[in-house]
Amino acid sequence: MEVTQVFVQKEEKENSRMKGYAEIVLDNCLKVNGIRIIEGNTRMFAAMPSRKISDGKYKDYVYPIDKSLREKIENAIIEEYNKTN
Repeated sequence: MEVTQVFVQKEEKENSRMKGYAEIVLDNCLKVNGIRIIEGNTRMFAAMPSRKISDGKYKDYVYPIDKSLREKIENAIIEEYNKTN
């Protein structure tokens, strides 16, 4: 599976680790919205869409099971984020 399109919307707010949102398209047939771009302690990363469940914790409702796909998605998003003004 390949990341065929990436859209990034920067939302840089002072003192916020969240730097924006991303949308991706996989194999020109599946679109995933609501991916958050987060500045971690050591690197930027992509947080998959999630929702709050009854115990107050958050659960991802879309996520790659395969580690290599997760890396492809994250790399594509961070690369596009760095290109966007």
